[in-house]
Amino acid sequence: MADQSTQSIVVDAPAAQVMAVIADFPSYPQWVAAAKTVEVLETGPDGRARRVHFVIDAGPVSDDYELAYTWDGDRAVHWTLVHGQMQKQQDGSYTLDEAGGRTTVTYSITIDLSIPMLGLIKRRAEKVILDTALKELKKRVEG
Repeated sequence: MADQSTQSIVVDAPAAQVMAVIADFPSYPQWVAAAKTVEVLETGPDGRARRVHFVIDAGPVSDDYELAYTWDGDRAVHWTLVHGQMQKQQDGSYTLDEAGGRTTVTYSITIDLSIPMLGLIKRRAEKVILDTALKELKKRVEG
């Protein structure tokens, strides 16, 4: 069973700047520790990625998967799993809320794996994924 995990962080930058970093998939291997290969397979009329292929290696967890993206300007991006080796489901989003030149970034994700995993271990792994992703994003945006 898949449960949603959500976490937020405040980034000292406008939403457009934060979303530009999120949307720059080819640069992910430079700042996302687990991302080994990130390839945009299809772009939409707005120039943003619609389908992206990922190869990740986070030590004990590695996967090769494809996500489909939908964008709501610089306010939000949502994605869903097209196919993966280790995952049966991945639905996620970044929601950006800008106020006073700072942006609160909320990352929500639901993952269901093809292999069984104890609930406690899965929840701990999801927390690490969220925490790491948000901290890496903040560091990349703020320089």
